[in-house]
Amino acid sequence: MLGKMMDTQLTINSLIEFAVKFHGSTEIVTRSVEGPIHRYTYADSYKRIGKLAHALAGLGVGEGDRVATLAWNTNRHFELYFAVSGMGAICHTINPRLFADQIAYILNHAGDKVIFVDLTFVPVLEALVDRLPVGARVVIMTDAEHMPETQIPGALAFEDIIGAEAEDYPWPALDENTASSLCYSSGTTGNPKGVLYSHRSTVLHSWATCAADGLAVSARDAVLPVVPMFHVNAWGLPYACAMAGAKLIFPGAGMDGKSVAELLADEGATMSAGVPTIWAMLLAHLKEAGVQLPKLERVIVGGSAVPQSMIEAFENDVGAECIHAWGMTEMSPLGTVARIKNSMTGAAPSETIQYRVKQGRPVYGVDMKIAGDGGKPLDHDGDAFGELCVRGPWITGGYFEDDDADKGAFDDDGYLRTGDVSTIDAEGFMQIVDRAKDVIKSGGEWISSIELENLAVGHADVAEAAVIGIEHDKWGERPLLVIVPAKGKAPAPDDILALFDGKVAKMCIPDAVEFVDELPHTATGKILKTKLREDFKGYSLPG
Repeated sequence: MLGKMMDTQLTINSLIEFAVKFHGSTEIVTRSVEGPIHRYTYADSYKRIGKLAHALAGLGVGEGDRVATLAWNTNRHFELYFAVSGMGAICHTINPRLFADQIAYILNHAGDKVIFVDLTFVPVLEALVDRLPVGARVVIMTDAEHMPETQIPGALAFEDIIGAEAEDYPWPALDENTASSLCYSSGTTGNPKGVLYSHRSTVLHSWATCAADGLAVSARDAVLPVVPMFHVNAWGLPYACAMAGAKLIFPGAGMDGKSVAELLADEGATMSAGVPTIWAMLLAHLKEAGVQLPKLERVIVGGSAVPQSMIEAFENDVGAECIHAWGMTEMSPLGTVARIKNSMTGAAPSETIQYRVKQGRPVYGVDMKIAGDGGKPLDHDGDAFGELCVRGPWITGGYFEDDDADKGAFDDDGYLRTGDVSTIDAEGFMQIVDRAKDVIKSGGEWISSIELENLAVGHADVAEAAVIGIEHDKWGERPLLVIVPAKGKAPAPDDILALFDGKVAKMCIPDAVEFVDELPHTATGKILKTKLREDFKGYSLPG
């Protein structure tokens, strides 16, 4: 017997319509790419979203067509999120920091019909003019006054194409399983893989983001997503903020510590989200400039492991809760959040920190397990570690137009194999030990490079750290610590290695320390260890 509930569809349209109806006067603030601060409301945005949908239809965009963006976090990008998906097309965000060959591959693999590009990234697209999808139109996200001279044939200005259009658009009644947006994962090998989200998965993911044990986005918040809108849809925050009716603050191209600090302070941000490198720059600026952020309540950190020193710095120096979260492009991306349980609330910070440095507990909707050899499920005791496998309603069930990528990506029970080596403890907290390809095996024992890196960056003279395995005749592999010193500092190797005494087993302590000016990174800011291993190939460890 079926229930007698209404069969209303979970669509992205409903998010912005809710925001307009019940939070229409709430602000959306942008540091524009052109320079000035732009501010308007959800109600204002909806009028422009309707105009944009008309303009897209005029450019020949129909249901199922892909519309690409190479853009910063701005109000115009926000409008594209809702106009494209709302009309039944697919909003395809592209990371402009990728290599030219990768961008060309992604554009053509997706078959984008229209490409929207911010002023900053016009040169990126100009270098690919001869490699764009056949017939693709290009729209530069600016007005006539700031429209640049460009080698891109037939390029249009964003404000010109929407200027004369009507505000009311006849939004189609979409099935909630209709594809809504497309993001490509940035792997270190092979071509990027497309993850195709649906309206339903996006709405469900937004609910999880707004949940108290998710990111707790509410109508009382002013949210600054520093994580780019080309990184897994800014972790879904534009959708979640519309669902909650939260004030949105977009940083545009200003991602440095000073610019972020100014927006946080000037706009009264209560919450922000980004990767550790952004927060390291912010903390350094706050300390140097003596700036206070009295309204900032919580900072969400994801993308890579957050060191304990960063959690403590935010809470002791800034007065904001620093919350570790984890996810993947394939997961929309939210998977876990490191929020303590009721039974832990009376414990001292020195006791709860062991949980808060982990990637966290699964939010409702995400099921996870760790698997050993042959896919055998392992105990959730905090000691056993194996490959992390996940499933849920906002986790991909297959890659976009890429059957080869699907091979081996899922286990026999339909779980997505993440490639992360992890533990899950008895309280449900998951901790990534390493990527399967980065974990170091020494004398038959596994060494976590992530654990060593987090300890190393706790040293005041260390800006960034990476640990890789070096071939060893006796032990198979031994860890090498590669350090970027903090500005103006020259730490001694012995001082760095002394950090590990009593914190890890003696056999885990790196055999040597090397100093470099910078570490190689992927387009999403993660350390590119394949390049590091290549750079240190043949390295001779002491002794």
